[in-house]
Amino acid sequence: MSARPRPTSPHLSIYRFTITMTMSIVHRATGIALYCGTVLLVAWLAAAAWGGEPFAVVNAIYSSWFGLLVLFGYTWALFHHLLGGLRHFVWDFGYGFEPGQREGLAWANVIASVALTLIAWTLFVWVA
Repeated sequence: MSARPRPTSPHLSIYRFTITMTMSIVHRATGIALYCGTVLLVAWLAAAAWGGEPFAVVNAIYSSWFGLLVLFGYTWALFHHLLGGLRHFVWDFGYGFEPGQREGLAWANVIASVALTLIAWTLFVWVA
C-alpha cells in the first residue's frame, strides 16, 4: 500500500495575506510581549522597594539606549494591544465587518498605536 499525498486546501492557490490577518498575528505577539515586558515593571518596582542602590542600577539599565528601545517597544505593544482589543470589542457588537471597514480599522490600529506611542514618549520622556 503506497502512501498517498495529503490533500491540500483548494484555496491555497488564491490565498492572499490581508492586513486583518497580520493584525491578528501582531495582536497575539503584543500580548506575549506585554507578558514578558511586565517583568521589567516588576523588576523596577522590586528595585525601588529594595533601596537606592538597586534602584539606581535598574534605572541605569533602563536609561541606556537598549533599555530605552525596549521600553519604547513595550509602550507601542501596550497601545497596539489596547487598540486591537477595542477593535475586537467593536466587532463583538457586529460592526465593522464590511471589507473596507475591516481594513480601515486594522490600519487605524497601526497608525493610532504609533501616534499614541510617539505622543506618550514626547510628553513623558523626551520633554519631561
